[in-house]
Amino acid sequence: MDYQKVFERFEDPRGFIKTTAKPSMDGSTKAALNRRGNALYNAGDIEGARRIFLTTGYSDGLSRVGDYYKSRGRPLDALRMYWIAPDHTKADPIIQQLSEIVRHFMNEGDLHE
Repeated sequence: MDYQKVFERFEDPRGFIKTTAKPSMDGSTKAALNRRGNALYNAGDIEGARRIFLTTGYSDGLSRVGDYYKSRGRPLDALRMYWIAPDHTKADPIIQQLSEIVRHFMNEGDLHE
């Protein structure tokens, strides 16, 4: 499968794209990448760290990126990181907030009809 062609149709590189193909890497490579991701995160390069953590599946790193996004008022980006991590303890409150917003708008629509 030509993955480049598959991904070309998605304009937003931060969007949800689920694939079953994971890069194969040994434990030492994964650890080295995670150390590099941590260094980038600590240096303030959150997006660089995010890319590495997504590649390695480093759940603690993904959760910290989610915390960063949440602190910056980006709850959907935070939810994405928590969901991938998976860190349901942090994802569930955001999902609850979104449910309440949707519920509010659904009820508001009923009032106007």
